[in-house]
Amino acid sequence: MNSVPAQHARVLSGMRPTGRLHLGHYHGVLKNWVELQHEYQCFFFVADWHALTTHYEEPEIIPDSVNEMVIDWLAAGINPGEARLFIQSQIPEHAELHLLLSMITPLGWLERVPSYKDQQERLKERDLNTYGFLGYPLLQAADILVYKAGMVPVGEDQVAHVELTREVARRFNHLYGRESGFAELAEEASKKMGKKAARLYHDYRTAYQQQGDQEALDAARALLEGQQNLTVNDRERLFGYLEGGGRIILPEPQPMLTKASKMPGLDGQKMSKSYANTIALRERPEVVEKALRTMPTDTQRVRRSDPGDPERCPVWAFHKIYSDSGVHEWVNQGCRSAGIGCIECKQPIIDAVLQELKPLQERAREFEEQPDLVRAILAEGTEAARDMAQQTLNEVRAAMSLHYR
Repeated sequence: MNSVPAQHARVLSGMRPTGRLHLGHYHGVLKNWVELQHEYQCFFFVADWHALTTHYEEPEIIPDSVNEMVIDWLAAGINPGEARLFIQSQIPEHAELHLLLSMITPLGWLERVPSYKDQQERLKERDLNTYGFLGYPLLQAADILVYKAGMVPVGEDQVAHVELTREVARRFNHLYGRESGFAELAEEASKKMGKKAARLYHDYRTAYQQQGDQEALDAARALLEGQQNLTVNDRERLFGYLEGGGRIILPEPQPMLTKASKMPGLDGQKMSKSYANTIALRERPEVVEKALRTMPTDTQRVRRSDPGDPERCPVWAFHKIYSDSGVHEWVNQGCRSAGIGCIECKQPIIDAVLQELKPLQERAREFEEQPDLVRAILAEGTEAARDMAQQTLNEVRAAMSLHYR
């Protein structure tokens, strides 16, 4: 990942409201969010407008789904003291920026996003011939750019969406960052740094622009970030001047590639509600135990005395996540020699999953019993997020000559 200026070293990520979450969400997304919140300024949002792009005919399911999902976020360890949690539709600046970006985004850019045709094929039962569905990658871009988020955690299948965001930001900056007298304004801004720092800045700028010296670019960025006498606009001008462009109004985000979730479903496929193979984070212990105890195993091991092959068994995928090397060896030897039965093999998984879910479920109960607290957390996160979104929209409106006095 390319370096990101410190002023944009914040993380933006969201999830569509799907109701209660399952172990696939926990291992694929939430555990990563919990780690990121300790390292960066994080904005985690409920993408309820995105839900409407595919489920516009049944909006009544969204409010309860939002509440249930946020409770699971909090129970999983997302700390509202460290991360901003909010609902997308409560911050209208997302929609306004989406509208303004739609004025400059070529139609072909949206049509070529891989998921556009993929989802139309996968969701044939839904009418997705709508502007909202075509434009949802641009709404995602607005979600990111409205907070000037430099980092977006995504899986490999979502990298194309971040690349679209980068292209849109680049086009916006090209169109509107070239303010009249830009070079002169940038030179004036550099003087505010003091003679020594200004000279260093220009040396780094020359080395980068003439020799492509990446280290010089990184050093110049670090120099700018340490300057206390620069306004936000001056800093953005100098970042743009450094790279040979105009003022960087909307920074280009970088994808933070996350490991694909290795959490399998009860049938060995990817854990997904659409496959009915999930274990919900707040499922009752007896239901979890029954689901794991009755999950399918190696189909070629018909009798207890038949030797099996862990690689053919969905239970082995759970052992890879929850068991240590000692248990792995026990399973491999016991299964292949018929020394252990399938029920015996499943017991360490049952114990590990129940142990993992117990503290999470205890925290969830606390939030279930305090709905006002959940609402207050979202309200506080919304207020903080909207303050930042409004600042960005003020800059965008000014750049597009939409400030009227």
